[in-house]
Amino acid sequence: MLGIRELSLLDYRDQELDRANPREAVARIVAHLRRARPDVVITFGPDGAYGHPDHIAICQFTTAAVVAAADPSFRAGGDGGATPHVVKKLYYVAWPASTWAAYEEAFKKVTSTVDGIERQTVPWPDWALTTVVDTREFWPVVWRAVSCHESQIAAYERLKHLTPEHHEALWGWQSFYRAYSVVNGGRARESDLFDGIRS
Repeated sequence: MLGIRELSLLDYRDQELDRANPREAVARIVAHLRRARPDVVITFGPDGAYGHPDHIAICQFTTAAVVAAADPSFRAGGDGGATPHVVKKLYYVAWPASTWAAYEEAFKKVTSTVDGIERQTVPWPDWALTTVVDTREFWPVVWRAVSCHESQIAAYERLKHLTPEHHEALWGWQSFYRAYSVVNGGRARESDLFDGIRS
């Protein structure tokens, strides 16, 4: 639906990623980074969106892997001795209050309960967003792709009935925090994840 040509799954079980061996998980991600050689990497932020342990774990593993992939002394099992690779930019998904308001309109309260403790969403402040991409023209494709997510489709059905302003908050703009960059920085807000990379 999205035109993605390759998908690599590392076969970790849902709800168990935070208990994976960190060295192994990082090494497996490093092997993919060195093979695919991306300019930009996107992952969840350290808050895990709403405190979800798997989201927090993938943030930690991916952040470590971006650093390790550039280190010639780091050996990733199964990477065939691939040469180190410097990712130019690492982004965290950073949902502002408007996005969370839309989710809460559909789902009421967005939480995750971990070890008996309820974790609730905390929006990123607008001033912390380094990159906001206008994605309004892609709404129909995004919705068709979201609708393919079979394990989540019952919950996603609630999103169909949102007001136009909430749909725009969810699908019309995608917000990120630039956690790492070797090509740009500063206070100027980006409108493209490849700012500083494209000539």
